Amino acid sequence: MQKKEPDKSPIEVPVYWIETSESVSRHFQFQPDGRLSMKVVDDARSTFHKVVESFQNKFFPSGYPYSVNEGYLRYTQFRALQHFSSAALSVLSTQSLLFAAGLRPTPAQATAISWVLKDGMQHVGKLICSNLGARMDSEPKRWRILADVLYDLGTGLEVLSPLCPHLFLEVAGLGNFAKGMAVVAARATRLPIYSSFAKEGNLSDLFAKGEAISTLFNVVGMGAGIQLASTICSSIQGKLVVGPLLSVVHVYSVIEEMRAAPVNTLNPQRTAMVVADFVKTGKISSPADLRYREDLVFPGRLIGDAGNVKVGRALHKVFTPSKLREVKDIFPEEKFLLNRGTKWTDMVLEQNASGEDALRGWLVAAYAANMDASSQKSSASVLQDAYDKMNSTFDSFLTELQAKGWHTDRFLDGTGSRFAW
Repeated sequence: MQKKEPDKSPIEVPVYWIETSESVSRHFQFQPDGRLSMKVVDDARSTFHKVVESFQNKFFPSGYPYSVNEGYLRYTQFRALQHFSSAALSVLSTQSLLFAAGLRPTPAQATAISWVLKDGMQHVGKLICSNLGARMDSEPKRWRILADVLYDLGTGLEVLSPLCPHLFLEVAGLGNFAKGMAVVAARATRLPIYSSFAKEGNLSDLFAKGEAISTLFNVVGMGAGIQLASTICSSIQGKLVVGPLLSVVHVYSVIEEMRAAPVNTLNPQRTAMVVADFVKTGKISSPADLRYREDLVFPGRLIGDAGNVKVGRALHKVFTPSKLREVKDIFPEEKFLLNRGTKWTDMVLEQNASGEDALRGWLVAAYAANMDASSQKSSASVLQDAYDKMNSTFDSFLTELQAKGWHTDRFLDGTGSRFAW
C-alpha cells in the first residue's frame, strides 16, 4: 500500500506593504480575488491638517496644485466670493418681489410668481443671448463679466420693484429678461474657462469641484442674505444701501476670476499680443503671461507692434478688384489676405482658416509695419519681404507657441466675415 504523498502545492502568501506619506501610514494588501484594500495604520497629522485635506479633496481637483494651471487658486477664491455675494443679493430681491406683489413670502405664492416671470421674459432673454455663442467663444472672459453685470441689473430691478408696485410685472419681467441673458452667457463661457485650467485632461474633475465650490458658497450666501433680510435689510432703505455694496463685490469678484484665468485659445486680442511680444523680444508669451494684460472691456484695441491688424471685415469692403489680384499674387497659397491702410491693416481669412493661418498673416503684417518705418519700397514690395521673413521664422515660432500651451488649431474671431473661392 502506497503512502499518500503530502500536498506540496505552494502556500499563498498575502501580498501587502505599508506606505508612509506626509505623516500618514497606510497598509495596502491584495485580496484573493485580486482587489486592492487599504486602511490607515497611523495618522500623526493635526486635526487642522486633516480638515484642510478633507476640504481640499472635496472642493479641489485630484492632484491639486500640480494638476491645474497657474491662477486656479485665485480664480477659485474670487469665484467663492462671487457666489456668496450673488446668493445674498438674490434673497433680498426675492423678498422685495413678494412685498411688491402684496404677498407674504409663502412657498406656494413665491412659486406662482416665479412661474409667470421665469417662464416668460427670462426665456426670451435666453433665446436672444443664445444667438451670440460665437462671440462668447472668442471673448469668454468679457462675456462672463457681462453676464454678471446683467444678472445684477436684473436683481437690482427686482429690489426696486416695491417702489413702483403698479408696474410690478413690467419691472420684474424686465429683471428676469436680463437674468435670462445672464444665465446663458454664464453657462456658455463656463467650459472655455475651465478648459484653460485643465492641465492633465481633468476637465470633468475641474468642473465637478468648481460646482461644489459654487454650491457651498451659494448656501452660505443665502444664509447671510436671510440674516440681512430680517435685520438691516428689512426695509427698502436698507436694501438700497446693502444691495449696491453686494453688487460691487459680486462684479469685482468675477473680474478678478477672469483675470486669473489663462485662456489658451487664439482670438484677435491674444494673437496680437503674442505676435507683438515675439516681434519685439523674440520670446513667446504663455497664456499665464498674458492673462493680466488682456483688456476685458475693450478687447478690439489695435496693437502697433503687431501691425495694427483688424480682422473680420467683409472682403468687398476691404479690397478693390485690382488690389485683390495684387495681393493674391503675393500670397498665392495662403488662407489669408492683407490690405495695408494708413491707420490699420485689414486681414481677411478663408472659410476654413486655422489659428496657424491667422498667425502667419499676423506675423506678415507685424513685419511689414516694422519694415515700412525704415524702407522706401512700395507697399507690395514691403509685403513680399515681410512674407519671406515670416516663412523663415514661422516653424520655430509655431513650435515654441504650442510648447507654451497655446491651441493653434482654431482661430476664434467671433462673428467676423470670411471668404471662400
